[in-house]
Amino acid sequence: QVQLVESGGGLVQSGGSLRLSCAASGFIFSSYVMSWHRQAPGKERELVAVISNTGDSTTFADSVKGRFTISRDNVKRTVYLQMNSLKPEDTAVYYCNARWGSANFWGQGTQVTVSS
Repeated sequence: QVQLVESGGGLVQSGGSLRLSCAASGFIFSSYVMSWHRQAPGKERELVAVISNTGDSTTFADSVKGRFTISRDNVKRTVYLQMNSLKPEDTAVYYCNARWGSANFWGQGTQVTVSS
C-alpha cells in the first residue's frame, strides 16, 4: 500500500522557519522523483520544489528560490522541505508528490500558516 505522510506544518510568524517531512512507503522510493506542491485557499495547486531520485538535481519555483530547500534521504525514505524567511503568502496546504513514469502518488497535505 502506497503511503506518503506529510508532517511538520503549523503556525509560524513572518520571517520564521519550518521543516516539512514526507515519509514514504509502499513503493521503491529511490526510483521516484519527489516534489512539494502547495495550494492556497481559492488558488490552484502549484509546484514548489522538485528533487531527482538521486538527490543530485533540484528545481524551485521562483517565488521560493533562495528561501526554501528540498532534500531527501533514500535510506529513511523521506523527503524534506526546509522553509526559511516565511511570508504570509506562503500560507497553504503543502503536499508531497512521488512520480515515476505513469505512477503518481500524493500525500494528504499539511497546513502551513504564516502570520504577519
